[in-house]
Amino acid sequence: MTHELPRGRLAGIDYGRRRIGVAICDAERLIASPLEVRQTSGDRVADGRFFCDLVAREDIAGFVVGLPIHADGRGSEMSAEVEAFARWLSDTTDRPVTFQDERYTSREAAGLMQPARLTRGRKKARHDAVAAQVILSNWLERQASGLPTTASETGGALDD
Repeated sequence: MTHELPRGRLAGIDYGRRRIGVAICDAERLIASPLEVRQTSGDRVADGRFFCDLVAREDIAGFVVGLPIHADGRGSEMSAEVEAFARWLSDTTDRPVTFQDERYTSREAAGLMQPARLTRGRKKARHDAVAAQVILSNWLERQASGLPTTASETGGALDD
């Protein structure tokens, strides 16, 4: 995977076996916003079509994919699966992909949704997109402050 992403809008991805949260940022990379939650179909062709359409519709220059890492910095059971998904995503969309440590993003996403007073069903439906927003926002903040933005740049997991 790449460390450098070209100028332009990025999409943040919170990968899951059943759902994939998607967030996008503006072209200046100042603000990340939740976009949608994709129910995984198990059909790589349909999923590929979804991501290619996303790239075209939102003018996406690259992807920031959340990498699940244990609190102690070790890769999780899902890490290899997410890395394989990221390779597939890059190959399918012809866009570069980089990773962002996703530790504690679910907790942060839940906290962001708390003031919205959504029903439990609406929270569940939006959670993965908000988690993708947190992943993308964290990457944007690290990049803006000059901090390493990928686990490999720090010699392991990123510190939150």
